[in-house]
Amino acid sequence: MRMEDYAKVYHLWLGIKGFGIRSIDDSKEGVERFLKRNPTTSIVAESDGEIVGAILCGHDGRRGCFYHVCVQETFRKQGIGKAMAVAAMKALQAEQINKVCLIAFADNAVGNQFWKRVGWTFRDDLNYYDFTLNEENITRFNAK
Repeated sequence: MRMEDYAKVYHLWLGIKGFGIRSIDDSKEGVERFLKRNPTTSIVAESDGEIVGAILCGHDGRRGCFYHVCVQETFRKQGIGKAMAVAAMKALQAEQINKVCLIAFADNAVGNQFWKRVGWTFRDDLNYYDFTLNEENITRFNAK
């Protein structure tokens, strides 16, 4: 993914039912900051010049993380999500990253089924915590 893809990726995000978009992190400036830090690991999938899938992927030097993994509904079950995940994992391996994680909302049945089907391990041995540093970074969910 490059910054030139942002408008099409954002349009894709808007079309995904239940997708959460953050006001600051997912703004053009927020994504640009992310891609500058992680220039080689985020992936888009295209069909006839249209972006039909995307993964924001980055790492901290130790562990990779997938954010905003999505495939346009009409293009699902064609191997696009798996191909994007494999490409992102190979990009992480090229940067000597040996483990990757992701967070899927508990009520995201489609996403959770996908990750289990392609061999990811569901972890129930840990608790996930977060702390909001900027209350202006509001998540808005698309209508389901």
